[in-house]
Amino acid sequence: MGSRVVDRARRGGRESGAVSRVSRQAGGAGPGRQPRNTKSSSSLPSNKFRGKPEPGAAGQRPLRDPDAVLDRQRWDQLVPHLERAGVDPAATMPRLRAYARLLMDWNRGYSNLISRGDESRFVERHLLESLQPAEWLKSCGAKKWLDFGSGGGLPAIPLAIAGVGNEWTLVESRRNKTLFLRKVVQEIGLGFVHVWLGRLEGLLGPEDGIGLFDGFTSRATLRLSPTLALASRCVGPGGRAFLWKGSSGPQELSAGDWKKDWVQDGAQDIGSGIVVLRFTRGSV
Repeated sequence: MGSRVVDRARRGGRESGAVSRVSRQAGGAGPGRQPRNTKSSSSLPSNKFRGKPEPGAAGQRPLRDPDAVLDRQRWDQLVPHLERAGVDPAATMPRLRAYARLLMDWNRGYSNLISRGDESRFVERHLLESLQPAEWLKSCGAKKWLDFGSGGGLPAIPLAIAGVGNEWTLVESRRNKTLFLRKVVQEIGLGFVHVWLGRLEGLLGPEDGIGLFDGFTSRATLRLSPTLALASRCVGPGGRAFLWKGSSGPQELSAGDWKKDWVQDGAQDIGSGIVVLRFTRGSV
């Protein structure tokens, strides 16, 4: 069953495989398949190709040094959540910092991953919102996770760095963003993280993906009902889905026919109007 899904992704050129691990000195760890092809820096889009002005060009305000921007942020806010997830903050924080720096560089040079205004609050707005429920996700027991609409890797990359799950598959339909995700996987040494280029509904048939994953995450993508409909096509009975929702969450819970496949059995308020909703998959 699972082989058909992988074959479909390969035929469409959508499955990246895992990018090779970096050396142990870079912190690489965890199981993962080796890539068939690794994108070189020469394949990355250039500013000129994308029609973007170089930083500091005429008419553009000079950008602050990324390290200076990151240095001013409250990294200490992440410590209690990493400790509750059972990982050593001293070992984990440098990898989160490396991810943040990669994202900021890419955001300025290749394609938008976050808004420019979010750079100065990246720790609080993005890393903290991703990591606050890390212990909750870890305690559900899911090992193989799928993150839908990964974008710049939030929440999946921080959660993977924090030790949630044994294997992650990140699904993203925009090529520039998958190039970034593969770069992160390679440079941070996340050999257990795989990247699929394409739409989830095109990668999974109506039934042949069920049971491939036992955990599912999605942050700021589709509305609740269609997201859970897609999750139903890859998560087996007893599996869990965690959705990051804003103020529309209560209204979305009351709409759609998601209840035929899922039971909403938990919620965690992570502040700033964001709630993480937990769902358990019923029998097929």
